[in-house]
This record gives sequence, C-alpha cells and structure tokens, in this order.
Amino acid sequence: MKFLGNVLATVIGLFVFIMLLFFSILIISALMGSGSDVVQVKSDSVIELDMKNISLDYAGKFKDPWVTLMSEESSVGFIDVLNAIDAAKTDKDIKGISILNSSSNLGLAQAKALRDQLNDFKKSGKFIVSYADAFSQKEYYINSVADTIYLNPVGEMDFKGLSTEIMFFKAIQEKTGVKMEVIRHGKYKSAVEPFLENEMSEANREQVSALLNSAWSSIVTDISTSRKITVDTLNSIANQLAARTPEMALSRKLIDKIGYEDQYHNGIKKALKVEKDKDYNKVKIADYAKKNAQTPQKVDSSDKIAVIYAQGEIQGGKGDVNIIGEEAMRTALQEARKDDKVKAIVIRVDSPGGSALTSELIWREIEITKKTKPIVVSMGNLAASGGYYIACNANKIIAEPSTITGSIGVFGVLPNMTELSTKIGISTSQVKTHAHSAGYSPFRPLDEKFKEVTTESVEHIYNIFVNRVAAGRNMTIEQVDAIAQGRVWTGSEALKIGLVDQLGGLDVALKEAAALAKIKKYKTQNYPEFDKSLFEFISDQNKLPFAKSKETMIKEELGIEAYETFKQIKKLTAHQGIQMLMPYTLKIE
Repeated sequence: MKFLGNVLATVIGLFVFIMLLFFSILIISALMGSGSDVVQVKSDSVIELDMKNISLDYAGKFKDPWVTLMSEESSVGFIDVLNAIDAAKTDKDIKGISILNSSSNLGLAQAKALRDQLNDFKKSGKFIVSYADAFSQKEYYINSVADTIYLNPVGEMDFKGLSTEIMFFKAIQEKTGVKMEVIRHGKYKSAVEPFLENEMSEANREQVSALLNSAWSSIVTDISTSRKITVDTLNSIANQLAARTPEMALSRKLIDKIGYEDQYHNGIKKALKVEKDKDYNKVKIADYAKKNAQTPQKVDSSDKIAVIYAQGEIQGGKGDVNIIGEEAMRTALQEARKDDKVKAIVIRVDSPGGSALTSELIWREIEITKKTKPIVVSMGNLAASGGYYIACNANKIIAEPSTITGSIGVFGVLPNMTELSTKIGISTSQVKTHAHSAGYSPFRPLDEKFKEVTTESVEHIYNIFVNRVAAGRNMTIEQVDAIAQGRVWTGSEALKIGLVDQLGGLDVALKEAAALAKIKKYKTQNYPEFDKSLFEFISDQNKLPFAKSKETMIKEELGIEAYETFKQIKKLTAHQGIQMLMPYTLKIE
C-alpha cells in the first residue's frame, strides 16, 4: 500500500509540475510578447484586409490582467477594424488597402458598415484594390467598393440574389416520440414553427421574403453606385446567372481585370513605384487595428461617451463576449452612470434575443440610467425580440439598412417525452399535496391547467413587451401590436414604421449621443469588463496542448454544416423560461 501511495504521489507531483511549467511558459510568453506586439508600420505600406477571424463587434475586456495578456491575439473586434480604416485615411505611411481572396463571417449589417468605411477611405485619395480566385456573393458586395477588381482566369463569381433555408423537425418528433410543446403569441413568431410544421407557413414566408428583398435592395443599390451599373441591370444579371465566369463578369463590368495573383501584386508595386523583383510593405488589418486601439485618443477633453456592447443571446448570469448576461450589462450601465466624465451612453446591440426575464432586468437598468444620461442604441446585424426589448426605451435608435430587428413576440417551449417513454417501457407515478403542485413533467401529457397558466404568462409578457415599445417609441399600443406579432423587419423597413429613428452605423450613434449630451469633443470607453479566470479562458480558447474543448471535438466529428444544425437544435431545446427570441436562425446565402 505504501508503495502504491508513493507511486500515486509521484504521478500527481509530475502532473502538477507539468501544469505549473505549462502555465509559466504561457505567462512568460505573454509578458515577453506584450511589449513587442504593437506593429511598426513602414512607409509606403498597404493594409491587407483579412477579416477571416474577426466577426464580433467587441473582442472584450477582462478584469483579470493575466487573461488580458493571454487574449491579446484575439483582442481585435470588428469596430476596431472600422476605427483603424478611419485612422488610415490620415496615416502618411498607409498608401492603400488590398483585399486579397477575402473570406469572412460578417453579417449583412457588418458587411454594409465595412463597405461604407472603405468607401469613406477612398475619399482620402488612397487606393483600394481587390483580387479573388472566386467571389462569393457577400465578399463581392464588400469588394465591389474597390477601384480595381481582379478575378482569376479560371475563377468564378456567385451573383444570384439572396436565399435562406429553414429546417423543420415535426416528422422526426413523430418518429422518435419526443414532442416539443409550444405556447406562443404572435402569428409571425416562427422560432417554434420548425417543431409544429413540416414546411414554412405563409406568414413566415411573407416576412422572410420581405426581409430578403429589402436586404437585396440595399446591396444592389450600393453596388450600382460603385460600379456604375443600373439596379435593373444588376437584377437581370442575377436572374440569368450572367456573371458566373470571369469573361461574363468582365463584359458586364462587375470586375475590371482578369488576371493572376502575381499580376495583381505587380499592379500594386507599379502604383507604389516599387520594382517588380522587390516586395512592397504590407501590414495585416488585425495588427494595424491593434496598434490603433492601443494608441491614446488625441482628444483635448476629459468628456467620455461609454460604448456598451450587448452581443449574443440574452441569458441570465455573468455573460461573456458572445452572451449578453444580466450581471455584465447591469454592472456596465451602473459604472457608466456613476462616472461623472461619462456624458452619454451608446449601447451597441447585436442580439437575436433570449430570456424574457433578463431582457426586462436590463431594460430596467437602462430606464434608471436614462434619467441621468442620454442613451442611444446602435443596432448591428441583429436587434430582434429581446434584442429590441433592451433597445426600445433609448432616447434614439440607429440601425443599418440590413439590420434585422423587431420580432416583438413571446414563446415557451417544453420538451415532452411521453410517447417515447411509453415506447421503451418507462412509466412514472406522482405523489403531490395539491392539485397542481407537481407542475410540468416531460413524461406525462401536457396538463390543460398548466397550459392555461403558461399561456397567461406568455400573454402577460407579450402585453408588457408591447407596452414597453409603445412608451419608448411614443406609439399607441394598437400601433405597436399591428407591427408586432413576432414579425421581423430590416432596418430600412423599421425606419418607415417607427421602430428606429435613423439609418447608420456606430459612428452616427456616437454623433447623436454627443449632440444629446451637448458635447463636441469626447473620448470613448468600452464596456463591459468580463470576470473570467485564466483557466476558464485557456479552456475556452483551446490553448491546452493535451485537451480539446467539447465544441471542437463535436465540430470535427460532424463537420461544420452538421454542427451548425446540431447547435440550432440544442439551443432551441435548452431554453428555460419564457423567451423573446428571433423567429428563426437566419443564414442568408
């Protein structure tokens, strides 16, 4: 026994030593790299606009300094990129921007914001050039702002209009015996439709069609302006797939040149007056954005505007960079409210919604804060359902034309396994003191009284939601109800019906906030700060050499497409309590 104890102690000791050594190496590496991470931009440099690993508006700040050090490589958010491109306009060392074989996970509103910022960059007289072996539709939309667009001789272009596909699970429920009991308000509240039907309802088809057509209109209008091609012509090209080859794309003026990547680089060298056998100076957008973010703001004022990022699904708890948590949001609002230097607040919302209770708690904190400081909401890709709930009482709401918003509706989902348990021979018995003390059981048919009470709760929360919107937007309850019912709208449509005040990005929201606060010069300060331990961060980021996260393993086994489907089903079945959630997971192609 003593021998086994010694062996066990030795094994544990070795494990602890290895762990300590590993963490020490990580920390030392972070410390050594922290001083040299800021890139030195050489003269006559070109920014390489690679957005592949940048999708969140806000990369996050952490209370633990060790986590901050460890997160430096992923510390660039989408808004940092926009700010960097803006700074590059007046940077004498930056001569232009290269968009080379771009690939991104940006939403449509982000794509629009990036394109607008690039368009503004061009006004400085500096160049933007683009090359692709093949253009996806979204990437072409971004790239179409370039002065010169190259396409590989054997490449192709995807330009065919927008579409989306929604999965339905009613049949599989019938086969497995696992049924999702649904209680909802709103004829457009189709977040739960996949569990009730085998195909899309007319109400859902109506809103999805309107949404896609509105988004497409915004896209082709921008391309039309940049490429000097009429909207009618662009729609004709999309209908006939008339730009699918490089030659067809060139003849219809969607691109400027057919060529190879080396020819593309030679063109940049010529513009920079660099000899063909020499390389030109490049800087990655992530590095340049990090440098710009770490450069002190040159503002001759102590006044600040707080920018609070609300991105991801709304849930209870602390929250994270991709989860809107009650604790993080309320703390951020309280800190901004108590800081005398903060004169106004901008809340950047990118959320499909989530928990009704958490949405109400955040709404209340905004209501308290609004009494002392003006609040402007800037909507990103999504500000739907609970995402709109936490926006509706702001002094002003700014949205991008292709922002998906509205979805004013409520639902509850309860998994029921009565049929499955009967099939496999499982039964249950209950003992209770009162008629309804047992509540809901997934192993028994849905009790009518429980359904009645839950329906009352859904209706009650829907009425509160409608009242919150009516008060915040100075509308009648009848006016809100007419555009509610769970229906989603683009930002352009939302402007017409009064759900938003103005179209634009975060820059417009900041100007509006400054005007409301009656200040001209200001610095910005980002919130929230997240409370995460070093070990939690390392685990989440997959930095352990001897372990993979559960998410990574599932993704590797299923593949990306199947994993996204798995994630969608898991998300819908995991929701607890009454939800204010966007009607569906919308992936626009």
